[in-house]
Amino acid sequence: MNILTEHFTTPYHSAPFNSIKNEDYLPAFKELIQKSEEEINAIINNPEEPTFANVIEALAYSGEQLDVVSNIFFNLNSAETSDELQQIAQEVSPILTEYSSKISQNEALFHKIKKVYDEKEKYNLNEEQQMLLNETYKGFVRSGALLNEEDKEKLKKISMDLSLKSLQFGQNVLASTNNYFKHITNKEDLAGIPDAILEQYAEEAKERNLEGWVVTLQYPSYIPFMTYAENRELRKEIALANGKKSFDGGEFDNQNLIKELLTLKQQKAELLGYSNYADYVLEERMAKSPSKVIDFLDELLVKAKPYADKEIEELKSLAKADGIDEMQSYDHAFYAEKLRKAKYDLNDEELKPYFPLEQVQEAVFGLAEKLFHVTFEERNDIPKYHEDVKVYEVKENGDYKSLLYVDYFPRKGKRAGAWMTSYKNQYKKDGENSRPHISIVCNFSKPTKDTPSLLTFQEVTTLFHEFGHALHGMLANTQYPTLSGTSVKWDFVELPSQFLENFCYEPEFLKTFAKHYKTGETLPDEKIEKIEHSKNFMEGYQTLRQIGFGLLDMNYHTKVAELENKTVKEFEDDYTKATQLYPVNPETAMSPSFSHIFQGGYSAGYYSYKWAEVLDADAFQYFKENGIFNPEIAAKYKILLSSGGTKDPMELYKNFRGSEPKVESLLKRAFG
Repeated sequence: MNILTEHFTTPYHSAPFNSIKNEDYLPAFKELIQKSEEEINAIINNPEEPTFANVIEALAYSGEQLDVVSNIFFNLNSAETSDELQQIAQEVSPILTEYSSKISQNEALFHKIKKVYDEKEKYNLNEEQQMLLNETYKGFVRSGALLNEEDKEKLKKISMDLSLKSLQFGQNVLASTNNYFKHITNKEDLAGIPDAILEQYAEEAKERNLEGWVVTLQYPSYIPFMTYAENRELRKEIALANGKKSFDGGEFDNQNLIKELLTLKQQKAELLGYSNYADYVLEERMAKSPSKVIDFLDELLVKAKPYADKEIEELKSLAKADGIDEMQSYDHAFYAEKLRKAKYDLNDEELKPYFPLEQVQEAVFGLAEKLFHVTFEERNDIPKYHEDVKVYEVKENGDYKSLLYVDYFPRKGKRAGAWMTSYKNQYKKDGENSRPHISIVCNFSKPTKDTPSLLTFQEVTTLFHEFGHALHGMLANTQYPTLSGTSVKWDFVELPSQFLENFCYEPEFLKTFAKHYKTGETLPDEKIEKIEHSKNFMEGYQTLRQIGFGLLDMNYHTKVAELENKTVKEFEDDYTKATQLYPVNPETAMSPSFSHIFQGGYSAGYYSYKWAEVLDADAFQYFKENGIFNPEIAAKYKILLSSGGTKDPMELYKNFRGSEPKVESLLKRAFG
């Protein structure tokens, strides 16, 4: 018996993590692909006249168990991977890509879809059904349904190559990150670093059977070192190691892989009738075209550059007082922290005792309850994939709404960063509203024997960010799984996450949970005021950084031919020049570890972070004008969240706000 192909008998049919064996995956994928193909064949061979119900709906509900197993496998490959799982991923990815291509390029199936699409007027479809039909038809066309047989084969091969190479990209970054560590035996080399971080470094050393302290390139280790370490040479050394991730010519170098990935994407775009991959991607986004994205980023660049220049001049004057004539990028976090402390008398270590992880989680749960009437109850009878994971049953007015998995601490088998994902989508079928299983994964400092996990303020906002995504998934209430939760236009998907971050800066809300983990004392008013005022600290610098990533991404996906005569490093330097605020280091490049666009789903879409910031600033302004816990506005916002991809996002937004978002809302928030 293979647990993955059986009906899950766990509570709410949750993933049976404690019963899954690695050897279950490959046979399960093969069996479930065959089962899904039988469902597709039943649609194709149905002798009845093609209708919306027997073609479009039937297709939307097909492959449910395969989707669940895919989610389990690929989520674990990010959060709890191993050499064995990575090997299985290399085998499974091409099989899934081939299956996907076989469906999307099936002429008989497309013929039926097209017939329903061409005759849609006779079906009297509601808005969600129309959206499903349009998205299904477009999805097939964009997957090559109108191509001839030879080109379909080419597209299939390109898709398989892309799938494997993007997987390899991520594995290289993870290996490159894990391969480096700095062993420090002289405590003087750690001058400036707070005791709690030193304790963390000592624990890391102990885990490696070493004396002293160990710094790694995992963010909870790397960021504090760059922020507090007074030893400039060590900052330089560790920053150099970070900047060389997958860019050192070694086994895990990604430079050639970048060129191969971009070439494949360009070939795919041309095959489908687009001039470049960005055109192909943006057709399905709110922004619509590369030129609109470039104009948007350029407009922000013009507005933000003077603020960024001014911020860097302030840092340079601090560095000069320390005898540094030419400040480098590896000095930025250190002097930014000094300036922040001087301006606002705030430092992360001082604030961290007021933000123990459990308290912050309680606060975000409480906020969801206040705005959306949902509650969270820990369940110990639901299987987990690691002892660090906790599972909560989410209820709305006492009724089961969702499962929420939270996984907060770094591990060797977990990739860096923070993300929200799902194990099971929400949908309605046969009178039942099948509820979603959502997961948040982060990399916060682990608790030690003496201290709970204490968050930096940035980590507090990170948790709110990912929880905003999670709400988008948990509150989903749509008919079809393919339109549910976060299945929205990509430049709309960051609205719920970035929107929720705004609450972290509201004194009224902060006072409810920012309490010292030892004394219970509330964070003093003057510090709360400083947090509020520090919200836009280094906003010019951060904006330019994001614009730089966005411009680089957009140029990679519109000008791939230039890479024939340029190295990845040269290309990167050319297209980030306008946003660079420090001298460029010839030994480092960020592209080879730019997982968002070469492994994740942000190819030709990185701009969407700033795009969504306009939406979130405008949306929160609406709350600010009417009360941040205003129940009527919260109810309207809940409709936006629960609607998923059933409507055009601009229409959804206007229904909530009453007007289109204004870029001025972002500029006002950022620069006053």
